[in-house]
Amino acid sequence: MAIIDVVVPQLSESISEASLLEWKKKVGEAVTQDETLIEVETDKVVLEVPAPASGVLTEIAQGDGSTVTSGQLLAKIDTEAKGAAAAPEAA
Repeated sequence: MAIIDVVVPQLSESISEASLLEWKKKVGEAVTQDETLIEVETDKVVLEVPAPASGVLTEIAQGDGSTVTSGQLLAKIDTEAKGAAAAPEAA
């Protein structure tokens, strides 16, 4: 299992923290590389946080409305898992 961390992007030097808006995906859902997972709002701008890789969202570490800092863990993606949309085959 290859797990990729999704982290808060580098914020401006003058901005130390940001707020998470609404998650676009839920745990267990498939994501594609560069797909927007969540928006991060600072006092100056709203940034989209894209998925760094394709896979399945396995963990959300920070919920909607949380205050976060640059580099903080937001979520984890399993690049080898299959999404909830794909049902396992019957044996």
